[in-house]
Amino acid sequence: MGPGPGAARVKLGIIGGSGLGQLPGLAGQERRIETPWGPPSDALLEGEIAGLPVAFLPRHGRGHRIAPSELNARANIAALRMAGCRALLSLSAAGSFREDLPPGSFCIVTQIVDETHGRPSTFFGDGIVAHVSLARPVAKDLVARVAAAAAAAGVPYRTGGTYCCIEGPRFATRAESLARRAAGFDVVGMTAMPEAALAREAEMAYALVAMVTDFDAWSAVHVTTGEVLAVVRANAAKAAALVEAVAAALVRDPLPIPSADGWERALDGAVVTDRSAWPEAARARLAVIAPRLFAEEQP
Repeated sequence: MGPGPGAARVKLGIIGGSGLGQLPGLAGQERRIETPWGPPSDALLEGEIAGLPVAFLPRHGRGHRIAPSELNARANIAALRMAGCRALLSLSAAGSFREDLPPGSFCIVTQIVDETHGRPSTFFGDGIVAHVSLARPVAKDLVARVAAAAAAAGVPYRTGGTYCCIEGPRFATRAESLARRAAGFDVVGMTAMPEAALAREAEMAYALVAMVTDFDAWSAVHVTTGEVLAVVRANAAKAAALVEAVAAALVRDPLPIPSADGWERALDGAVVTDRSAWPEAARARLAVIAPRLFAEEQP
């Protein structure tokens, strides 16, 4: 299917999680970006995949130097937005609470529960208040293309599932894991929040793929960190194939604008502070992630 009326071939940001500090097949230029919230985890690698412009960011830095609780998620999202990305594919290692999501399979997440604490979780504040809806934290149109790409790439996957984001870096106790399984969660990880919320504030289409490494602590099968890391490495090749297929899908069938769930106008009606009261410093910071509303000169 070719591009339809209103379709937009957006630049795709890719955040690689554990085991995905590099993206095989992507040759490009490194670009260091300083954001109003500080530096991102590492330099962006910008180039093309299947004819689609992309920017890749290793979430934990090359060499896996940054723990989940130490991530500057605001800088990561802001850097990708400043690089021109309007869609974001997040790849994250995860434990599974479901027998039908075994190690080596991918879950294309549709809901997120946030159990983190103390992480800076919004671009707003310092005089400008916004309440952005996150009822549906992923972009329906992008998720559909990721699912089609997973099928085309032959990656074992399931569409739909709830990701429980824990603080980390420790893994769960068995009691915690059993409670989360009983609550109906599907996978567990340490990085989806506040990443998804910040992507929404930056008016980016967001999709999250949880790459299952183990059955978490609820299972009677005890796994070591070494065994988990072995699966992480095996998942990396599948992730690279998925990314290539997603890029090809977005070239062949670009995201529709307006979108099914309005990610490109997520801030409409969300900013409750009167424009006349916006502090200049706060407005200038927000202009880099939402120029449509906060650029100094408005149409």
